Amino acid sequence: MEPLAERLRPRSLDEVLGQPHLTGERGLLRRMLEAKRLSSMVLFGPPGTGKTTLARLLAEGMGQPFLRLSAVEAGLKEVRQALERAREEGGLLLFLDEIHRFNKAQQDALLPHLESGLLTLIGATAENPAFFLTPALRSRLRLLPVRPLSEGDLLALLKRALEDPRGLPGTPYEEAALRLLAQAAGGDARFALNTLELAAAFGEVSRESVREALGAERFAMDRQGDHFYDLTSALHKSLRGCHVDAALYYLARLLKGGADPRYVARRLIRVAVEDVGLADPLALRLAVAALEAYEALGSPEGELALVEAAVYLALAPKSNSLYTAWQEAEEAAKAHPDAPVPLNLRNAPTPLAKAQGHGQGYAYYHEDPEGSFAQRYLPEGLEALRLFEATGEGWEERVRERLKALRARFESEGQRRGKG
Repeated sequence: MEPLAERLRPRSLDEVLGQPHLTGERGLLRRMLEAKRLSSMVLFGPPGTGKTTLARLLAEGMGQPFLRLSAVEAGLKEVRQALERAREEGGLLLFLDEIHRFNKAQQDALLPHLESGLLTLIGATAENPAFFLTPALRSRLRLLPVRPLSEGDLLALLKRALEDPRGLPGTPYEEAALRLLAQAAGGDARFALNTLELAAAFGEVSRESVREALGAERFAMDRQGDHFYDLTSALHKSLRGCHVDAALYYLARLLKGGADPRYVARRLIRVAVEDVGLADPLALRLAVAALEAYEALGSPEGELALVEAAVYLALAPKSNSLYTAWQEAEEAAKAHPDAPVPLNLRNAPTPLAKAQGHGQGYAYYHEDPEGSFAQRYLPEGLEALRLFEATGEGWEERVRERLKALRARFESEGQRRGKG
């Protein structure tokens, strides 16, 4: 019998989970199929996110001859055979898995045939294509990210597997066991389904059978069900509280316990924007770079990039001014959703808009700084709105002084213009 993950492959874009930017109502791939115009592309993202499935659905939807090759095994000989078939059939959709493994000569061999339209290429890779594809090939491809599935997506997939006739219908299960598996899978649908199939073979999908199917090492972090979230929370709060040793301890617990390093990296990025913010603007760049470094190196080498980011974030000055300001801005936008934009700030693309006063009186800062400070920016009635307040932490001490001076100048120039 085919593995569960193979039996449950989506039969249409509507069954694909977790990729609304590609398969949703306005998703790019759905629009391509509706228009019957398919561009060459590379689907890149972590394993088990549906790259091969998407390629198959595109081929079926286009009704084109379809050939799948793995760059691990294929070379120039196989490419030439694919080209010969394309000439015989008047075109071919070539799915090239692990495309990053093609060397420069192999990639260059594809270029003229992509240019002529003889081949439509769909590449798939778990690596960043910017690092491994030549500029010439990248310029002929759309680079489309395929995202890890959320825990909600995985939970829906696991329930589908236990209800769909193609899956494991009738298998008794515990809801808590499915949540446990969705959490442990780290966004990987294939891993989740394979583990579910093994757990079901024990007779019932329970928390105990799921733990046994996962293996002790991968799931050592979760002895009480919520333990993973406790460790994640402890890491975040240790970073926020500037306790570098505690941060490293919880980071090690997570990684050694089997947490997806990409998930941990995304949490570090969140700390950089939520808890460090403008107190040290370099923190965000380092946290994002840590994720990119891990994706390039993998485990265990890439984990050291996460360690570097964690230590930097723990030692960095802290400010939640951006987080607080955005919450205030969202509340202001909800409270005043229809406040009219001042006429001087409005766009004036047409003669009618100009006749209505759009853009009239706008003072261009670089030509008229005084006029720029004197003009109105906020809607009428909201002139006193104050959303962002800088702290005295790190770089924000300079921001606070700059903000104070700017607001004083707006007030002074506005009052002077009002009197004039």
